[in-house]
Amino acid sequence: MEAWKVNIISVWLGCFFTGLAMSQILPFLPLYVEQLGVHSHEALSIWSGLVFSATFLISSVVSPLWGSLADRKGRKLMLLRASLGMAVVIALQGFAQNVYQLFLLRALMGLTSGYIPNAMALVASQVPRDKSGWALGTLSTGQVAGVIVGPLLGGFMADHLGLRTVFLVTALLMFVSFLITLFLIKEKVVTVTKANMLKGRAVFETLPYPTLIFSLFITTMMIQLTNSSISPILTLFIKDLAGNNGNLAFISGAIAAVPGVSALIAAPRLGQLGDRIGTGRILMTAMIGSILLFCIMAFVQTPLQLGILRFLLGFADGALMPAVQTLLVKYSSERVTGRIFGYNQSFMYMGNVVGPLIGSSVSAVLGFRWVFVFTALMVFINTMQLWSGLHKVSPPDKS
Repeated sequence: MEAWKVNIISVWLGCFFTGLAMSQILPFLPLYVEQLGVHSHEALSIWSGLVFSATFLISSVVSPLWGSLADRKGRKLMLLRASLGMAVVIALQGFAQNVYQLFLLRALMGLTSGYIPNAMALVASQVPRDKSGWALGTLSTGQVAGVIVGPLLGGFMADHLGLRTVFLVTALLMFVSFLITLFLIKEKVVTVTKANMLKGRAVFETLPYPTLIFSLFITTMMIQLTNSSISPILTLFIKDLAGNNGNLAFISGAIAAVPGVSALIAAPRLGQLGDRIGTGRILMTAMIGSILLFCIMAFVQTPLQLGILRFLLGFADGALMPAVQTLLVKYSSERVTGRIFGYNQSFMYMGNVVGPLIGSSVSAVLGFRWVFVFTALMVFINTMQLWSGLHKVSPPDKS
């Protein structure tokens, strides 16, 4: 088997374990904070927000530094750093004795960020260019599959084995990811020496379309922002639609997870289609579809209607991030790819931090339904900005 195909299989497994690890912890962080001695409603809300956001805040700051190091030393080294670092820090979280220790460890975990973006960059740089859309689309299904399975596995362990066990098993999974990366992934490293490393503005001066690259950064932030803006109000909105339904937790979990199922189906197929007709066209179509679906969600009357619309939204989600990353690879050189992906990851984490704040604020002031309207408006503005950037690309095929 060709080396790049082995890499895709190996990195897919690594992304699956990373998605699994993250998603089987995050839903239960508030419960763990409470177990560590925080009991009042106000304090529990504040500390849950802090321990959740600490990782993303630190990650958004250090991601460009890791991207620079990836250009100099290779991306496999970054994958090893991220997987082993997460294994160690997550294991330590399972032994935290108070919320202050947990907060510090969650912040420290931000330094271990970068497995999935570096995996994307490694695969994108190794596969034939005419297969990059398919490869990145296929790779994205690894994380999505992990995110779908994670809450189910984490919930089972939390109920039957205790919350601390969830952290320890998660750490073990990340160590498995480290071993897969160490022994199976092969990289043809095209490193850049420190003396030849471009600085700051010079990175963007090497790009043929710097405005497009920045628009893609904003799009990455918006993808995360729009998804996470819905998260804080989704269960409450479903409760408002369903009334006093005894299966509220199950219904909410199903509706929260269903976009992942359709994204899993769509991502490799849309990536392959993008290779044929142009990645830019796939990206714009997915964004327009997202706008329409968010608008319609504002008018749903039943949880079933919301679930169907979120399932359809998953098809757009399956196209968005792989398409952005494919275009980033296409319009940046090997010399700066690591830093471009590092900057892109910073914008992704900023979306994770800002999204829940926007969703909660709009909901508090205007109500649940306006969150969907406001989200659609933000995607529309981003779509216009991205269209302007793609319109300047030659040829106008925008692939």
